[in-house]
Amino acid sequence: MANEEENNQEHVNPNVEFTPVGSKREAVFLEGPHPRWEEFSFLLHVMSEFVRGFRKLHFVGPCVTVFGSARFKETHPYYEKAREIGREIVKLGFTVMTGGGPGIMEAANRGAKEEGGRSIGCNIVLPKEQKPNPYLDRWVDIDYFFIRKVLLSKYSYAFVVMPGGYGTMDEFFEAITLIQTGKFQKFPVVLFGKSFHEKLYSYLQKMVTEQTISPEDINLFLYTDSVEEAMQHIAKHTFDNFGLKKRRAIKPIAALGESKPKKTEAAAK
Repeated sequence: MANEEENNQEHVNPNVEFTPVGSKREAVFLEGPHPRWEEFSFLLHVMSEFVRGFRKLHFVGPCVTVFGSARFKETHPYYEKAREIGREIVKLGFTVMTGGGPGIMEAANRGAKEEGGRSIGCNIVLPKEQKPNPYLDRWVDIDYFFIRKVLLSKYSYAFVVMPGGYGTMDEFFEAITLIQTGKFQKFPVVLFGKSFHEKLYSYLQKMVTEQTISPEDINLFLYTDSVEEAMQHIAKHTFDNFGLKKRRAIKPIAALGESKPKKTEAAAK
């Protein structure tokens, strides 16, 4: 478990209950037009969250983001698969990034810690379900979903979509839509869990049949049950396609609120 070397957000104390209640700014903003000053104030707050996220995550290294449900317990088979995936991502040389919460997210972060790699979380502030898990080297709380989704994408070279709910589906479809429309580079996306996603995959094939997407669009992601196949897919489409290689590290500037994630002891297995 992480050593509490500093009294800050970078080290999570799992014994302290975290029950965040997000602000209502996003809901109020989306109600419709507001006075100019209120909308300008909202814009400033959004900008400050982006800057805080950029500074917090600037030195985490190339990541693979794992998406999935917050509701699976430690005893669930999908939890154990996500834990294994976290370990294997670290073996490829990547940092594991998740939404920072429990369930699948916790499992992937836990696997990363067990393998001695970096484990990062980008936590959304919600009144229930979401709280930072205890397997994080660094984490940042975000009030707005759209900012969080940008941060989860900005630092990642691949995405693993595990079984999940509405939020996971939102993240999956946003990733492949951005790739399809050329807003993203063709980063590898893995849809993991064939039995869970069977009907979703059939529906996507129906889209091809009905010509609402192109036949090649079904190949924007790998559909698999195999951790080994998933890792091979990620390695092929990151190292080979993007030519990732080591480069001179950029030093953080303390005056800008920057620092490198501190390595902590791996959590007990």
